[in-house]
Order: sequence, then structure tokens, then C-alpha cells
Amino acid sequence: MLIEPTIEKLYALKLGSMAVAFLEQQKTAKIGALSFDERFALLVEAEHLARDNRRIKTLLKDADLRISTACLEDVEASAPRGLDKALLRQLASCAWVDQSHSVLITGATGTGKSYLACAFGQAACRRGLRVIYRRLPRLLDELALAKADGTYAKTLRKLARAQLLVIDDLGLGHPTDAQRHDLLEVFEDRYGARATVVTSQLPRENWHEWIGDETLADAILDRLVHNAYTFDLKGPSRRKNKG
Repeated sequence: MLIEPTIEKLYALKLGSMAVAFLEQQKTAKIGALSFDERFALLVEAEHLARDNRRIKTLLKDADLRISTACLEDVEASAPRGLDKALLRQLASCAWVDQSHSVLITGATGTGKSYLACAFGQAACRRGLRVIYRRLPRLLDELALAKADGTYAKTLRKLARAQLLVIDDLGLGHPTDAQRHDLLEVFEDRYGARATVVTSQLPRENWHEWIGDETLADAILDRLVHNAYTFDLKGPSRRKNKG
């Protein structure tokens, strides 16, 4: 059997990982003990795994998570931190993303809010879901710029298509009236249709006051806090501990 023409055809068919696995099989003395079906299954598995890994890599790149190395397996879950182990294991399945629920994470600076939010984002990417991460100040700037250059509707559609939107640092500064309306548009598009993670140093009971307009605050929070899982992280700054 001529190996080289087969390898060339596999590459031509964009089955490069299968080609590499086929060459590796030729170098393995014990491979002859396997049946054709078993050897073929190994080749298909190699190609499938490589494509899955490439897809996850692309999803993680597009998500642009603030902490790209964050993962739920490394989260230190304990009652003193305000992290329930059973709930964390439940959310690790990402079923809540499919159900279009929210996760709201509050706590003082340095308690690990952004890490936990990014860990949820990474878990979603690993399950093949589209994720977008934005710090709230950057998101509001992005929407303001989109209004100026005529791409506002397109930007809103992009945000709405993400199966998980992670919004970090809600509560910084004071939103303008235009920014309040932008937030309502974002959360309106996601309510009942897509999942959202929000982090904030402000306690949830202060979010209404932070938004500033009673009517818009009611509308925004009505779409955000219903069907939401909540974490209130406690303890000293983990940044100081690392230092």
C-alpha cells in the first residue's frame, strides 16, 4: 500500500489530524493487532478531537475573557467565601446557559468576582457556546461609538447572538440617560433568550439607586434579576494574599 498518496488525499480533504494519526499508526508495531474498524475509529476520533479543540480555541479567542486561564475546577468554593460547592457544581454543566438564566456576582474588590465570571465563560466555551466578555465601561463606550458610526443595531445584534454575555464591573461611575437606555436594550434582547453573567462591587440592593432613573431601573432589573443565581463573595482581597 502506498502511504504517501493517501496522506496527500487526507490533507486535500482537510483531514490533517487524521493524516497525522494515520502516520503514527504506521510507526506503532502493535497496531496490526487491531481490527480495521478499531483502527478507523481511532483515526476518526483523532480528527474529531482536533476539530473540537480548534473550535474551543477559537471560541475562547473570540470571548476575549479578562482572565483567560480562569476555570471552575480551580475555584476555591467554601461557605466563608460565599461560594456553595453544590451550586457551583450544578452551574458547571452550563444547563443554566441553555435555560437563558443569569448569574449575578457581587463582593468587595479582590474577592474573585472577575475570576469566577471568566471561569463561567470558559466553561461555556468548552461546551461549544459563543461567549462575549466586556467590562461595563468598555461596553458603554462601544455602544456610544456604534451610535456615532451607524453600527448601533449591528452591535446590539452581535451582543444578542452571544449565548453568554459576561458584563464585568457594573456599578462604576454614574450612567447617563443614554447609557441607561443602552443597558435596557442589551438586557431586553437577552431576557428569556440568552444567558448573562454580571459582576459588581455594589450590593444588589444598591443597583436600583446606581441606575438612577426609577422607571428604567425597574425595567432593567426586572429583566436581569429574575431567574438569576446569585453569589455574594466575601473575605479579604485575594490579590493581597497573592502579593
